[in-house]
Amino acid sequence: MEKKKEFHLPEYFENRELSWLKFNARVLNEARDKSIPLLERLKFVSITSSNLDEFFMVRVASLKDMVYADYRKLDIAGMTATEQLAEINVKTRELVETQYSTYNRSLVPLLDANHIHIVEKFEDLTEKQKDYVDRYFEESVYPVLTPMAVDASRPFPLIRNKTLNIAALLSHKNKKSNREVVEFATVQVPGGLPRLVEIPPDGEDADLPEAKYFILLEQIIEKNIDKLFLSYHVLCAHPYRIMRNADLTIDEDEAADLLKEIQKQLKKRQWGEVIRLEVESAIDKKLLRFLKDELKVAEEDIFKISGPLDLTFLMKMYGLAGCDHLRYQPYTPQRVPGIEPGGNIFEAIQKGDILLHHPYQTFDPVVNFIRQAASDPDVLAIKQTLYRVSGNSPIIAALAKAAENGKQVSVLVELKARFDEENNIVWAKKLEQAGCHVIYGLVGLKTHSKIALVVRREEEGIRRYVHLGTGNYNDSTAKLYTDCGIFTCHEAIGEDATAVFNMLSGYSEPLSWNELSLAPIWLRTKFMRLIEREMKHAREGKPARIVAKMNSLCDEGIIAALYAASAAGVKIQLIIRGICCLKVGIPGISENIEVRSIVGNFLEHSRIFFFLNDGDEEVYMGSADWMPRNLDRRVEILFPVLDEGIREQVKHILKVELLDNVKAHVLMPDGSYEKIDKRGKTLVNSQEQFCAEAGEALPKEDNVYRERVFIPAEPIE
Repeated sequence: MEKKKEFHLPEYFENRELSWLKFNARVLNEARDKSIPLLERLKFVSITSSNLDEFFMVRVASLKDMVYADYRKLDIAGMTATEQLAEINVKTRELVETQYSTYNRSLVPLLDANHIHIVEKFEDLTEKQKDYVDRYFEESVYPVLTPMAVDASRPFPLIRNKTLNIAALLSHKNKKSNREVVEFATVQVPGGLPRLVEIPPDGEDADLPEAKYFILLEQIIEKNIDKLFLSYHVLCAHPYRIMRNADLTIDEDEAADLLKEIQKQLKKRQWGEVIRLEVESAIDKKLLRFLKDELKVAEEDIFKISGPLDLTFLMKMYGLAGCDHLRYQPYTPQRVPGIEPGGNIFEAIQKGDILLHHPYQTFDPVVNFIRQAASDPDVLAIKQTLYRVSGNSPIIAALAKAAENGKQVSVLVELKARFDEENNIVWAKKLEQAGCHVIYGLVGLKTHSKIALVVRREEEGIRRYVHLGTGNYNDSTAKLYTDCGIFTCHEAIGEDATAVFNMLSGYSEPLSWNELSLAPIWLRTKFMRLIEREMKHAREGKPARIVAKMNSLCDEGIIAALYAASAAGVKIQLIIRGICCLKVGIPGISENIEVRSIVGNFLEHSRIFFFLNDGDEEVYMGSADWMPRNLDRRVEILFPVLDEGIREQVKHILKVELLDNVKAHVLMPDGSYEKIDKRGKTLVNSQEQFCAEAGEALPKEDNVYRERVFIPAEPIE
């Protein structure tokens, strides 16, 4: 690649963490959209809070570790860890201010207007409601609470990560000196009780059947906190919350038993360094100083909040009974054409490759693929990778049943899936007890690939059936995340699938592959070669185009290659939900690149890659984003879309998303994201369109279905 270094200048790159904060701002922007139903808007505020928690526990924590270790290497945007933390602090405070402004000024008044009241002050309750709350405290809350005083004999207690607590200053007279003594105490708000407590309607709209009144649990405890410290005078009491460093550090080479080592490290999460303290904006200064000193929190890591701490409780309001008019109508995933409910899934796959597009189409065929294999007497073996699964996973149950039925079952359960470690440990043990061969990931790598292989004995001989996907084998998130998958019994892919599992379970590393490309060994090279090929075509005056959809783009080498391709004249269209470290509109560098981010009712999660290749189009899907971790530190799979009809379906997905002018935000040269001007244009909401297409009556023959719904009248543009 000519003059390669010119595409690596720091000013050509956006910082990863600041780009993520822009993504979370786009999520928050949905909560500010007046066209969205009220409870849906509350949901997006909750998601923003949850996202920010994880960001601090992992990304901010990692940067702080770099500062402590005196790690001075610059990121791709030329920033030190210290500089990143300073800028993150500024942008986070702006985001939180916007978040609470949205909640206080827009959403709370709208809730009130719809007769849903979150009582902000105990004094605002009627006498009837106060009596109810006091009884609720005595009967349901008081027995659960554990007040903890701090003095010479009782050290400051462990404050658990992400828990909500109430701190108080207490005074009492010393019997010997008769002097007033001020002491500190804290009590944890019980996580096992509902934080949002419904109380009897007793206001102006009390007679309306839709009227609902709520008060937060911490307000109830704060009001009654004197009952926890008898013979003391409560000077003040305020809620607070902390974030701790939750990034696991595991020396896998030294760990004799990875399972035990991860279990040990999980316990340490509760003791991690405090990296963020949230308090009420009206907190007593002396109380805040005590918390700051005891928790060892720097001033810049204290966030004073104008409203309830931890807005994730708003997700609980989303399902309020009698409020259907304040939500979108629930969507029911449609059946997959070519797979008859209750039919033999292996016979369906024999007729041709089948595309799955979730959540528009049901995830049931993936579950039934494993279920049928578990009970089919002709199935000899089932092999699967599991990264994140649901709490009551039907796939886990089917794999266990298969082992009990005498099948050879091999499962790689990735124990290092962040924040799912405990869940995965439970499932791994259950599978082992059922007789499955369980692999606990690979040393130094996360297995992020999504692949399932069923080996079946048939009249013609052994046939291999494979499912490859862009998303996890999680039946719960499959209703919320947009993902694609393919069922195939293509012989070459079946051979590659066998090689994948042999590599994961043993030491077999094939010298060549038929169709699949794997990280961390070959995938980066594959992508670079595909990009360079488009660049070569452009220089020769041939048609050249790249369309890529993914969650995140932050790999310096890939971005530099895209810049080089753009400079050569390749038209590049990127659909990137989250982090994007690439900049658009740089003269001579990225003028041929456009980036859009779609944030809607479903979480965009699929990874799709289209290369025009001088008219001999190639389409790929896979589990990997264009990030260093995916290309260099994870086991990922990229698979080609070989079936021509399915290739057209996948191209249609890309085309509709490129036409989206309702939920898409477009990246501007100054680094901001803007919604598309819809004036005078036909509105295209890609997620709604896919729901409508999947909901149409499906003909029996797949080719008719493809012609009616998926084949575009024109090429991707």
